[in-house]
Amino acid sequence: MSWIVSLIIGGIVGWLASMVMKTDAQMGWIANVAVGVVGSMLGYWIAGLLGFAAVGGIARFIVAFGGAVLLIFILGKLGIFRKA
Repeated sequence: MSWIVSLIIGGIVGWLASMVMKTDAQMGWIANVAVGVVGSMLGYWIAGLLGFAAVGGIARFIVAFGGAVLLIFILGKLGIFRKA
């Protein structure tokens, strides 16, 4: 059951990050989920490197959102997503 919740939260995080980065017109729900989940892992990895432990729901959401935004930024620089 926890993987279903992870996919749902990943989709929400990816969707919000795509709206902030103005790539929401180019991304479907599968891309939103993928960016949300992979971006969350990226965010937690970077937070760990910086010595920041996200404790609590809001801090975890901010780290996941930041990772998703960073992932969209990186993918945009690689030419995967372009701003609409």
